[in-house]
Amino acid sequence: MAGPLLYSRTSEGLVFKCASVTEKSDTVIQLSCQDQNVSLVGLEEFPLHGKIKKIAALLGFIKLKLNRYAIIADRVEETGRLNRHVVYKVVNYSIVPVKLNGRVDSDESEYLKLLELHLNNATLYFSYSYDLTNSLQRNEQIGGVSWKTADTRFFWNYYLTEDLRNLASTESRVSDFIQPVIYGYAKTVDRVLNSVPITVGLITRRSRFRAGTRYFRRGIDEDGNVGNFNETEQILVVQGLRNDNIQEFSFLQTRGSVPVYWAEINNLKYKPSLVIGEQSSLNAAKRHFDEQKKLYGDNYLVNLVNQSGHEQPVKDAYESAVHALNDPKLHYIYFDFHHECRKMRWYRVKLLIDHLKDMGLKKTDFFHVVKSPNGETIKIVNEQTSVVRTNCMDCLDRTNVVQSVLAHWVLQEELEKAGVITNGAAWEEDVQLLSTFQSFWADNADAVSCSYSGTSALKTDFTRTGKRTRSGAFKDFINSASRYYQNNLSDGPRQDSYDLILGNFKPYMSSIQSPFPDRRPLYIQFMPTVMYAALTVLAATIVFPKEHFSSSKNLTFFLSAAIILIIAARFLIQNGLQYVNWPKLVDVGFVVAQQTHNKEKEFKGLKYVPSSKFTKPNGGKKD
Repeated sequence: MAGPLLYSRTSEGLVFKCASVTEKSDTVIQLSCQDQNVSLVGLEEFPLHGKIKKIAALLGFIKLKLNRYAIIADRVEETGRLNRHVVYKVVNYSIVPVKLNGRVDSDESEYLKLLELHLNNATLYFSYSYDLTNSLQRNEQIGGVSWKTADTRFFWNYYLTEDLRNLASTESRVSDFIQPVIYGYAKTVDRVLNSVPITVGLITRRSRFRAGTRYFRRGIDEDGNVGNFNETEQILVVQGLRNDNIQEFSFLQTRGSVPVYWAEINNLKYKPSLVIGEQSSLNAAKRHFDEQKKLYGDNYLVNLVNQSGHEQPVKDAYESAVHALNDPKLHYIYFDFHHECRKMRWYRVKLLIDHLKDMGLKKTDFFHVVKSPNGETIKIVNEQTSVVRTNCMDCLDRTNVVQSVLAHWVLQEELEKAGVITNGAAWEEDVQLLSTFQSFWADNADAVSCSYSGTSALKTDFTRTGKRTRSGAFKDFINSASRYYQNNLSDGPRQDSYDLILGNFKPYMSSIQSPFPDRRPLYIQFMPTVMYAALTVLAATIVFPKEHFSSSKNLTFFLSAAIILIIAARFLIQNGLQYVNWPKLVDVGFVVAQQTHNKEKEFKGLKYVPSSKFTKPNGGKKD
């Protein structure tokens, strides 16, 4: 893995070298300002004087339309330690152009804004000496730390490091400049329980496949990747209880969108239109679960969507897919969260654990290894051979609650196994440890939710305090309103920022036509302006009337503005699809931009229409 670096600008481009004074510090790489290629150069190419900056990590390079840029982690903060391994969160970034005086047109500026948007919102973590992309169990199986063995699902800067990885395949020294980072959450805290030093930690890794925002990345793709897939690992380290040896425990859970073709089409209504793919999802679902079984073993599939109303078709489609697969390693369980936990009886989530135990899930199914004080493995006591995969519609709020309850249950068994507590004693009686656990899971819920929905998670009052409160319900109302606004009116650029930094869209390979101009028909573009103008006139006739409100002139303006406002508002509601802030770089799949023409067959603009590949569950017409 990499370490802190030094970088500088020369007449030839950007040069980087290791900051530590070792044999590695003789290695210098250069991003050329001439051909914009990355190469290994001699130590003499790194200046001895001048402006030399120390940086935490080089995240990689990205080529936009006109220039190439280095994406640099300038500053980091420690969020915890796993034994001797320090975990860092990136808190400050730089986007450095290789051509200092290169031309920047309007498109290049828009691409740079998208990069900044993503980096400012992303929660990126790494360790110089530990591979955060892999779990404790996978790292133990690998037996070393290298970008070559990183789990590419969670290697968030995989695309950004493409040139470095290609160069490192022939020049091994370049590996020291490759620092894999994860997008998600990572934190550890040291505590003492019954006079025993322990470390508790939580790591969530977000998949870079089918990554994006809440309504623009739902369901599954043909390769078996699902939206909002996250792997969450709860870690426990027990220090020196038995012969000064260290005991490490790891418990993995996953979440991911329902693995069928489905979507919700935004149209400015609070409940978007639900559509199901016309094409069979079976092959894609099989690819998804084949990978999950290979990675995790048996899958316990916990489905939390509602069994009636708006969400029912998604539940039915999921159950049909699982039934058709007829795989003995897939253990499906439905839990009607809102019904079972109605009237704020959220403690009833524990009923789900009883159902899972009846299906074969064992509370001892976690990873357990014993290590010497210097970190050498003495014995692998147990390996995790199954995983609980939880989903609701968004894989956020209900999923967070269920995962935290499962983690609470398993932590009890781990502490008993380690000998920290005796059988029958409850670990949550330690108020400090309980507070740490609840804060971890609530903060983790917020991190996953912000990356997908744009707001903090709902229902975190239960996760943070162990009970549902009215103040928490009110906070959920505020967050729900914020989600509505963001998901309809501001998520397009957020999705574009994902697709840009992950390499799903390459500006230098795109067509000559810019993707950014608004190509909707003019009457559609101007209708909000008409509505706002009418609203302004209407307000003026009330607040600042001519003579008095009931004067004929004032009433004429008032009624005219009111009629225009009603007509404009009705038009916006009926054509809500046209006013959603859609992504511009990569098609969402369930909505297409259709050309419109006048009677003379002249191009008038693009209108968004639902794709014919998706239909309403009842077979009716799409909105």
